[in-house]
Amino acid sequence: MSLTVRVFAGLIVGLLAGLVISGVPSLEPVVAWVEPIGTLWVNAIRMTVVPLVVALLIAGIAGSRSRAAGRIGGGALLMFAVLIACSSLFTALASPPLLSVIELDETAVASLRESAAGAIAGAAELPPFSEWITGLVPANPIRAAADGAILPLVVFTAIFAFALARLPSGSREPVLKFFEAVREAMLVLVGWILAVAPVGVFGLVLPIAARLGAEFAGALGYVVLVICGLLVISILALYPVAVIGGGVPLRRFAAACAPAQAVAFSTRSSLASLPPMIEEAERTLGLPPRVTGLVLPLAVSIFKFSSPIARTAETLFVATLYGIALGPAEILLLAGAIGLLSFYSPGIPSGGLFVMAPVYVAFGLPVEGIGLLLALDLIPDMFITVSNVTADMTVAVVVARRSGEARIEGGAASLPATASTV
Repeated sequence: MSLTVRVFAGLIVGLLAGLVISGVPSLEPVVAWVEPIGTLWVNAIRMTVVPLVVALLIAGIAGSRSRAAGRIGGGALLMFAVLIACSSLFTALASPPLLSVIELDETAVASLRESAAGAIAGAAELPPFSEWITGLVPANPIRAAADGAILPLVVFTAIFAFALARLPSGSREPVLKFFEAVREAMLVLVGWILAVAPVGVFGLVLPIAARLGAEFAGALGYVVLVICGLLVISILALYPVAVIGGGVPLRRFAAACAPAQAVAFSTRSSLASLPPMIEEAERTLGLPPRVTGLVLPLAVSIFKFSSPIARTAETLFVATLYGIALGPAEILLLAGAIGLLSFYSPGIPSGGLFVMAPVYVAFGLPVEGIGLLLALDLIPDMFITVSNVTADMTVAVVVARRSGEARIEGGAASLPATASTV
């Protein structure tokens, strides 16, 4: 049985078991026993992220020509901008007519507001935008690694790798071989962690299903359904982009995405999905390490493809809830602003919601609405992360082909004859 089938089996079994427990109060103690299993598995994935990202970037940049690395990184950034613009436009056009039919029950809204108050109180505050910009260059890269500040760590590592690439081969090769060995060792560790993925996913999904049960109904359930539907459409739209733009067979691309999508759905974290993305992109799609080691860490750090889709639809729901009318031009501006802010979103569950306050203030929307979305965001955020992971893999295959670093022949990827190997 393949890893994909086993992971999805763990997800389905956890979901069904959780629903059974939600209907039998005497079984609730089971949740306390199962929940640590999922937490341990996620922690095991996260412990690989920092060394894996550093090793991938250094091996990918310093191990190839500087010009090639610049071409790959530039192509990835261009793809990020194009896909964000497309997702922003899509939701600005599709979500208003779907959400215009909502009729809200005041009792349910009052209950949701009460639960949102706790979510706001427990949410971590993000620094102002000016501090975020200055924080991109870490004063202490070791502390950035210890704190899990991935984007500043990526900036430092990329600069270090470009500097390493300029050294004479005698000085560069020992350092490069060390990080290549770290990379290979971390991928072996990732393989061990993925081997127990079905158990980890089961431990994550069961407590969620046990606590939620079937509580989403009525207008609130409709909002969740609309958002998830838009996200599913966005996921499906990425497959032809990968097939046409990346030259990869549909079945092979779907098989490569599936393990990372399962991890994304259960953890709600793009960062946690990075190790299986790296492994499948290289093993199943045959993409070279110089592409996967640069594009995928960069993507999970700054590229949130589905954020404009979900956050714009959610914001229109908040506007409806508080009786604030937004015209077509305002909706387009709103989607564009959320698209730009998506590059500022942290790679944590519901992270995109924590940066929405400036947009709400600018459009006269109550900031309290963000708390409502935090209370509603559990299920949509699962689909958001799956969409983001699929977009990351799409960018990787397209950039690999357009930069001349890999080509697909007869359903398998290979390096062009002129490309140097890492």
